[in-house]
Amino acid sequence: MSTILRTESLSKQWGAFAANSEVNLNLAVGARHALIGPNGAGKTTFINLLTGVYAPTTGRVFLDGQDVTALPQHMRVKRGMTRTFQINTLFAGLTVLESVVLAICERKGTAGRWWCTVASQKEEIAEAMALLDSLGLAGDADIETRHLAYGRQRLLEIALALATKPKLLLLDEPAAGIPAAESRELFGVIDRLPRDVTILFIEHDMGLVFRFAERITVLVGGKVLTEGTPEEIAADPHVKTVYLGEATHHV
Repeated sequence: MSTILRTESLSKQWGAFAANSEVNLNLAVGARHALIGPNGAGKTTFINLLTGVYAPTTGRVFLDGQDVTALPQHMRVKRGMTRTFQINTLFAGLTVLESVVLAICERKGTAGRWWCTVASQKEEIAEAMALLDSLGLAGDADIETRHLAYGRQRLLEIALALATKPKLLLLDEPAAGIPAAESRELFGVIDRLPRDVTILFIEHDMGLVFRFAERITVLVGGKVLTEGTPEEIAADPHVKTVYLGEATHHV
């Protein structure tokens, strides 16, 4: 299978502190890949290196075969790498539909045409409604974002991310702060996304990780401890010792 994301010895240091050390990761197109590890393992730092928030101390990032290590964040988005964290400042006073239409206009380069009202963007409205329908948000299209339940707001963040037409979607704890039932619904939606969207996600809820990930990378102390299928990770004694503990007994 072709590779959508590859990192070569990706490292980040602040003085003597190594947040990430020689991290090598390969994601095939269509992967559903989880990044797990204890607090302070370097997971979010790694996502920040992928997206261009931080420049690596050493190492490189390749997206769809192209070296994007030196590209700024917005250029990586244009190349197909989108992170919900980058666009989760929701438009509180806009409706769900208006928010997604504006995100589509931004992708098309027409968002700056302030004299065009959202209602006039018929093609964009049709695309936005189809996207909302695919995420189970069509019924919320006319609701102002500020009135959405938090779990629905997280779904809207994903809708805004998908409006950029990503090849690679990075989700940093998408279920954080959401009740368990809503978390399962959220991940069910994520799981049904088309396979031309590759997903890398950070998540602390091991039930969700083992249910939805097809491969898992374990970071400890900024380094890759191991990588494998959920079954391999759950059975790995080193992973149990440093992170999972009794969690696998409840999966």
